[in-house]
Amino acid sequence: MLRVRCLRGGSRGAEAAHYIGWRLGRVFTGWVQRSLQSTQAATASQNTCAADDSKATSPVPKDCPVCSYNEWDPLEEVIVGRAENACVPPFSVEVKANTYDKYWGFYQKFGGQSFPKDHLKKAIAEIEEMCNILKREGVIVKRPDPIDWSVKYKTPDFESTGMYAAMPRDILLVVGNEIIEAPMAWRARFFEYRAYRRIIKDYFNCGAKWTTAPKPTMADELYDQDYPIRSVEDRHKLAAQGKFVTTEFEPCFDAADFIRAGRDIFVQRSQVTNYMGIEWMRRHLAPDYRVHIISFKDPNPMHIDATFNIIGPGLVLSNPDRPCHQIELFKKAGWTVIRPPVPLIPDDHPLWMSSKWLSMNVLMLDEKRVMVDANETSIQKMFENLGISTIKVSIRHANSLGGGFHCWTCDIRRRGTLQSYFD
Repeated sequence: MLRVRCLRGGSRGAEAAHYIGWRLGRVFTGWVQRSLQSTQAATASQNTCAADDSKATSPVPKDCPVCSYNEWDPLEEVIVGRAENACVPPFSVEVKANTYDKYWGFYQKFGGQSFPKDHLKKAIAEIEEMCNILKREGVIVKRPDPIDWSVKYKTPDFESTGMYAAMPRDILLVVGNEIIEAPMAWRARFFEYRAYRRIIKDYFNCGAKWTTAPKPTMADELYDQDYPIRSVEDRHKLAAQGKFVTTEFEPCFDAADFIRAGRDIFVQRSQVTNYMGIEWMRRHLAPDYRVHIISFKDPNPMHIDATFNIIGPGLVLSNPDRPCHQIELFKKAGWTVIRPPVPLIPDDHPLWMSSKWLSMNVLMLDEKRVMVDANETSIQKMFENLGISTIKVSIRHANSLGGGFHCWTCDIRRRGTLQSYFD
């Protein structure tokens, strides 16, 4: 039987010093780590539970359609994003800090306009095929609403155009029967939640919890306007010093910087997730869940699931190019740490918002089935050697928009119960 222990929240080195400095003079209350008296996995009818406003205050139904505690229990229902109408975000400081200089000209030229039409058409077709395959595997698939993301909007603090509703993992985090809407950190993603509201209201009317994290103003003070990036070396140096483009002006986070393992949820401080955002999540989820900060040797930290992807109880994929500073704690606790093979995606394939390591950004359908890119034969072999069957789908053009299978989905219901995988 796997024996694992609880990691203490907090990272080491520069990140810890940065965090301690930020929290200086504040007193942390120890988190109560008690067990739930009972937790039942919720299942749901395959039909959408439609409810009008008059039913919104009725008692929570026994069977809630939302229930997911980890990344590997049998998948029953999922939201899959849309590439339709996807627009290039304006080239603002937070976008510059999360993209590489070889694409900066692309953002400067096309910011606020559609991504290349032919590329989008192919990405849309790939995701449609992905949805069809998920349905054939017995998974219920829901889609966000199509929206015109080219429309300019203005708040008292900034103006921007939108981006897309392609990556539900970025904006939605399911913890048990609760859907948490992330506040986000990019101005181009401020109103992204609108594409998901119809679906979330349906889940809420069927008994799910629905929480929206504090929406940041995204005023100039949230960003280091002089963030000094000129090269990959600059990025490495700044990340090692615990310096990021987002400040601690107000809470912000993307849901994709969190990854779940039952009662223990792991998160990284990144370009889009600050310590205030992490602390909000820690307080919100305590005492039933424990949030732990982990960190990596990563010049461009943004979203954890192409760096550290938990694929089973005590089983994690750890990116060899971005080693985890706390990995020995996992090993000592009995976890199996797997270094995925080098990705096979060609150098000339456009990856406007991501790295080649989307090859490890996989979706577990259960402990013995994984959805993986049809072109990545090396990682397919790795999974097969682990006794995990591969469901092969090609999403090369969809990758260009910034995500792999895990990013393009948000698992709404997995058949399982809340457990602690750490002593």
